[in-house]
Amino acid sequence: MEQWQLQDGDQEAGDGSEALYERVSITVDRGQEPLRIDKFLMNRIEHATRNKIQQAADEGHILINNQPVKSNYRVKPGDQILVLSYRSPETLEIIPEDIPLDIVYEDEDLLVVNKPPGMVVHPGCGNYHHTLLHGLAWHLGDEEERGQAQTPVVPRFGLVHRIDKNTSGLLVVAKSEKAMNDLARQFFEHTVHRRYLALAWGDIEEEEGTIIAHVGRHQRFRKRMTAYPDGELGKEAITHYKVLERFHYVTFIECRLETGRTHQIRVHMQYAGHPLFNDETYGGDRIVKGTVFNKYKQFVENCFELLPRHALHARSLGFIHPRTREKMYFETPLPADYEVLLDKWRRYAGSVIPPEN
Repeated sequence: MEQWQLQDGDQEAGDGSEALYERVSITVDRGQEPLRIDKFLMNRIEHATRNKIQQAADEGHILINNQPVKSNYRVKPGDQILVLSYRSPETLEIIPEDIPLDIVYEDEDLLVVNKPPGMVVHPGCGNYHHTLLHGLAWHLGDEEERGQAQTPVVPRFGLVHRIDKNTSGLLVVAKSEKAMNDLARQFFEHTVHRRYLALAWGDIEEEEGTIIAHVGRHQRFRKRMTAYPDGELGKEAITHYKVLERFHYVTFIECRLETGRTHQIRVHMQYAGHPLFNDETYGGDRIVKGTVFNKYKQFVENCFELLPRHALHARSLGFIHPRTREKMYFETPLPADYEVLLDKWRRYAGSVIPPEN
């Protein structure tokens, strides 16, 4: 088995894109004599080598006072140094598997895949086979060697961001270290276009709004995330939403991520009192809003069976191509069962809820 590089330890981390990029911040002391930045950082960052620092500078990942500098820059007292670096990956063994993938775009630097619901992105506890990474390893492997080698060769590629097992939609995958670093930095700097479609419980009052609350690991239930509105725990998280359609008891919305924290949309909507429809982790797998009539209860149960997962879809993704600097934009439709669910709610709302005068 070849070793593949895994970027984060969370088993189902969701859209935790910023977590993949480390950030080192240093303020130069007043008494510091002029010194090349590469030599300065070698003494300040554990395990750093001159070659790695020079490479980081060449890729624009070393900023002085928010401006990229070359490795021969000489630091001065008071300089604000920011070093961006892709996290040292954990090592994981993966055997490529012939899994059908819906690849919507591919070139020598990257590919964009439309992940179906139910597919785990990368192996973890309880999910050691049949993940998206196993399929990507097969797809990107050498076709001739694939059938001959007893140990398939896994190509080097990297996840820049992720979405949960039961979230469907678009993911970009880097096929080179240069592309990985460039795309990871775009996610880190919040310049990537991301739009999600979600069905949330309740009749959301505002047509548009913003949810601001730190998101971090739950102190008691470690597999869950939670919102920390006072900001003492977790990391800053900002979600913008816009109402697309109302069904009185549930609301169909579009969400725009300004940050990319683990489970961010799901946690923020729960915090706002509107958990996602059928989200068992965050309280959406029960009737949150509606009537006490048995007919309504049966309708909701039928909806849960129709869409046996949380109602979240990563519809669109846009970024700057790491090589050509061209603006790239991709959009994918809702899965068929999600569309059927919306039609079911439209018919129910139209037949049960009287129209406004």
